[in-house]
Amino acid sequence: MKKALAVLIALTLVFVMAAACAEGGGGGSGNLTVGFSQIGSESDWRIGNTVSVSNAIEGAGWDLLFDDANQQQENQIAALRNFITQGVDYIVFGPIVETGWDAVLQEVKDAGIPLIMIDRTINMPNQENFYVSWITNNFEEEGVAAAEWLIAYLEHEGRMGEDINIVELQGTVGSGPQIYRMQGFHATVGRHSNLRISQTETGNFETEEGKRVMETFLQVAASNGETIDVVFAHNDGMALGAIQAIREAGLNPGVDIIIVGIDAVKAAFEAIIAGDMNATVECSPLLGPLVVEVIQDLEAGRTPPKTIINPRGTFDMSLYQVFPDRFTSAAAEVGNRVY
Repeated sequence: MKKALAVLIALTLVFVMAAACAEGGGGGSGNLTVGFSQIGSESDWRIGNTVSVSNAIEGAGWDLLFDDANQQQENQIAALRNFITQGVDYIVFGPIVETGWDAVLQEVKDAGIPLIMIDRTINMPNQENFYVSWITNNFEEEGVAAAEWLIAYLEHEGRMGEDINIVELQGTVGSGPQIYRMQGFHATVGRHSNLRISQTETGNFETEEGKRVMETFLQVAASNGETIDVVFAHNDGMALGAIQAIREAGLNPGVDIIIVGIDAVKAAFEAIIAGDMNATVECSPLLGPLVVEVIQDLEAGRTPPKTIINPRGTFDMSLYQVFPDRFTSAAAEVGNRVY
């Protein structure tokens, strides 16, 4: 699925860029030109996000200049400056980390180019003055939701009287999702003295890195004579990597170790249905139509909302039967996943 989506992105962007060159760019064709600085292609979620935004911009009849930063902040800074040089009409920007943008975003502002921030957040003085809208998901609430599902599950299984050992696969350090998912999860489980987070390390939102870190978690736990009860992963990709490591260690993922992720990608739904994973929290990458709505508002002289937050849900194959108002069946939703 990931490879197929990557091919789709490549074909779409080649077509769009070829069309822009043939027509002489946004100014020559009378269309708007939108620069899109993407973080990378490290996960199914990110690929789905790129496809959504790119297709929405193309579908609106606008020209697209796309740049994949390959997880490097300096590449994003260079892309933003390139967009300024090329005189784009709008910039869509998903920041890889929160800090280090002061100079380049001031340059974007000085150039008079409206910037639409998607997914992750920034942290700088007067930051709201540097973007017209921020289209996102609530990362802290996602961490809270993952913890609330875990607590409800342990209570339903009669295990809240036990000491529960949790390990945490964090996202890219310094990124909004890593910071706020961690805060939300830690604050919620921290209300229960029997829930202990014993190990935490970044897996950079990558499946292979998540597998490697989980292997280390298992080795450290074994050397300490401990049993890992729960894996909390800041995204589903790392959760899927953890499943591989757990299985290779001779354990039964989803049974011997409870696994909770975030993103609600199709592969996670399939793992939940198979019993290898227990739950995932929604964080939709399908932000493209909202990007188009913001640009259309600006073109019409309207002021778009400063912050636009996608709705959220939690999916599993157990508690949805007990608490249908709080959780949703992964099996009922998997057919609707496009990422």
